[in-house]
Amino acid sequence: MRLFSNILYVTESRAASGAALERAVTLAENNQASLSVVRTVERLSAGIGLPPGGPISSELQAAAERAHARELDELLAPYRKRISIRHRILSGTPFLEVIGEVLREGHDLVIKVPESPSWLDRVFGSNDMNLLRQCPCPVWLARPQRRKTYRRILVAVDVDDAYPPEELETRGALNRQAVEMACSLALSEFAELHIVHAWEAIGEGMMRGPFISAPEKKITAYINQVKRQRAASLDAILHEAFRILGDAALDYLKPHTHLVKGHASKMIPRLAGHIQADLVVMGTVARTGIPGFVMGNTAETILNQIECSVLAIKPYGFVSPAAPKN
Repeated sequence: MRLFSNILYVTESRAASGAALERAVTLAENNQASLSVVRTVERLSAGIGLPPGGPISSELQAAAERAHARELDELLAPYRKRISIRHRILSGTPFLEVIGEVLREGHDLVIKVPESPSWLDRVFGSNDMNLLRQCPCPVWLARPQRRKTYRRILVAVDVDDAYPPEELETRGALNRQAVEMACSLALSEFAELHIVHAWEAIGEGMMRGPFISAPEKKITAYINQVKRQRAASLDAILHEAFRILGDAALDYLKPHTHLVKGHASKMIPRLAGHIQADLVVMGTVARTGIPGFVMGNTAETILNQIECSVLAIKPYGFVSPAAPKN
């Protein structure tokens, strides 16, 4: 299954590339996709009191860009024997320049190494988080690793139906997209596939509270009913994905499903650590009617906790806040 046709790899330094760049090249080869590589350079100033864009600033900027272009040429030289690679230097705020490149060139995937390879404090750097929030195409933050392939891929889905109809449709499409992408990657990586949905029985605490104090038997029956509904919805997503991929894919992958009780922001990072996932695939949902709020709180909380690579997917039709206004 062809996942991507126009991949953009973002490199910040020679040291941070390596396995991630190899992955981008291999993915482009396997998908018969075009590959572009960019490096972003902050705009330089000649010093205090000197005008930005003046002759001295311009000379400094041009010199810095030429140095980065030479290093990028050297970095890409070994891979050009395998695939045609376009490259360019972008000047400005990194995440805005990358999003602009995606919009101009129609890229359908961005791959980059996280800003903090050590993942200190377990948070993504600001440019990475802005990419996750605002980039219109999937963003793959590939953590440096020794192995060339992934052993375990975890895809998180939300099959809760307690949303407005228009958001329910968006979430359903996003779930299918995430599962199909995770399945295809697991096949190409010869990796285990794990699928997780974290669920809660809304109102369970109130039913046990002093104002309702429902019988335990009734509470248990309600919890089991919610669990069965979520399990059926999860099965439906898997059935749809493998209807597209084929029975042979299902027989080969034998996906592990995890229906875990608890809040997704806690349970998904916990499961990812427990199974030692190499990659987590998940959707991020744009909320409507809240200016500037483009990634759900739960998704952002999860992304700030996990310690493996991440492939974050936007809903179809997502319009980046960084896109030029007409």
